[in-house]
Amino acid sequence: MRINLSPQRRDDAIEVVKAGDTLTINGAPFDFSALPDGASIPAEIPCDWIAGPVERIAGDLHLTLILPHGPDPSQAVAFPAPLVNPPDGLVALPADPAPAADPIEIEEETANVDG
Repeated sequence: MRINLSPQRRDDAIEVVKAGDTLTINGAPFDFSALPDGASIPAEIPCDWIAGPVERIAGDLHLTLILPHGPDPSQAVAFPAPLVNPPDGLVALPADPAPAADPIEIEEETANVDG
């Protein structure tokens, strides 16, 4: 399997789980096991995360997934390498760490110790 990634500025997230020729994308399974060698499924697959056709070339599935990223992606996210033969399980997609939350400022009252 070869998964190309197409980076896109988005605020949502993607989770992909692979099991053989089945990809479960954000909980929705897509089984490509019946796709014969040399065939393709057009880009009209009912999935907002699959960009373009899904093809089987020399026995391997080839597809492109949208890779969402924030406003300032790292080089690894903005220009991701294809994922070639990822193992079954949760697919490790390139991602930037979540931005750190701003520290919460606590105003302290001065204690009246004079009574």
